[in-house]
Amino acid sequence: MARATHTRRAIFTAPCTLECSPMGSLQNKRVVLGITGGIAAYKGAELTRRLREAGADVRVVMSQAATQFIAPLTLQALSGKPVHQHLLDERAESAMGHIELARWADVIAVVPATAHFMARLAQGLADDLLTTVCLASRAPLVLAPAMNRVMWESAATQANAQLLMERGVRLLGPAAGEQACGEVGPGRMVEAGEILDALAAFFTCGRLQARRVLITAGPTREAIDPVRYISNRSSGKMGYALASAAAEAGATVILISGPVALACPDGVERVAVESAADMRAAVLTRAGAADIVIAAAAVADYTPVEAVPHKLKKGGSEWQLSLRPTADIVAELALVPGRPFLVAFAAETEELERNARGKLEAKGVDLVAANWVGRPGQGFDSNENALTVIWRGGSVQLPLASKSAVARQLIEIIAERYHDKNSA
Repeated sequence: MARATHTRRAIFTAPCTLECSPMGSLQNKRVVLGITGGIAAYKGAELTRRLREAGADVRVVMSQAATQFIAPLTLQALSGKPVHQHLLDERAESAMGHIELARWADVIAVVPATAHFMARLAQGLADDLLTTVCLASRAPLVLAPAMNRVMWESAATQANAQLLMERGVRLLGPAAGEQACGEVGPGRMVEAGEILDALAAFFTCGRLQARRVLITAGPTREAIDPVRYISNRSSGKMGYALASAAAEAGATVILISGPVALACPDGVERVAVESAADMRAAVLTRAGAADIVIAAAAVADYTPVEAVPHKLKKGGSEWQLSLRPTADIVAELALVPGRPFLVAFAAETEELERNARGKLEAKGVDLVAANWVGRPGQGFDSNENALTVIWRGGSVQLPLASKSAVARQLIEIIAERYHDKNSA
């Protein structure tokens, strides 16, 4: 498998050495489907339909040439979403739609990929929306080439194909057979079913097959009185994304969650808690049966000394609230003999790497995933995140991307570190 120091695309395109789970893994995955100007563009309609049937959320991006072969309205009807065509779209926030799509995607597929498109992508040209999205994203990129057999066999196209594959792009086909021009040979676009299987394969690798993973997520609420509490801005999105990614990787997942407005991921058992004390009790009760514990919850550091049983009335004088520290759940777990592989999160506003390394040593955990908070567009309340992942003897940066994509990368790294530790 790819080492943790590789980019996201390299991590996802690396072959898996363990048994992988069956189809069905496209459920809730975000697919950007690019369509370029070739006669095989009509096959994009069937692929869009089948992706939707598999449970994927599909955003279609068409080149201007593609609109000469198939109407955008057709793909809009099949995807259930507006079709994206223009690089500078005034409807997109700050006219930066290509960045939004690039970060939104879990995987990008271009069908068909013409010789012209492959040449532009190989040279890093970003002169339309589709090439720009491909270049701006770290999501896995899949191309299904389709062109005349002589164009495919030309030295230029073969050089471009080789260059793209060396950069981690996966090419599907082309298949051989009768072509629209009447010639016979390699150049036909592979069928929708093969593309669907290839896209699903990015999310089915069972790196944690038969492992038990406990994940904490969300905030806690520390009661002041029956209507007031102390909490924080954690949305739980990162922890829930990790639970989904761990389940995809084959693990049996228990998610211990503070109060959030999120649906439980498929195949995950959720335990709802309210306070830091509730979280501690739930974790300590279940951690002994876990192989891996990922502490992504933002557990309150302090709680009121006493919760008043009645609503406190507003008065004219200052009000002082006495607080006491809560138990350090992660540090407590680290001291348990035969403890599970332990991953802690660190939310920082300054000196991120220094503080994360300090947490690694002070708490005695195996790995720390640190992220900035209080910055626009990442961390709390955001759909995106970036992580600095640190362990003894190594580290890796996971650049800003959707939390679901970052979660899959982090699960890969955790799985690798876990297997390395247990095979030593």
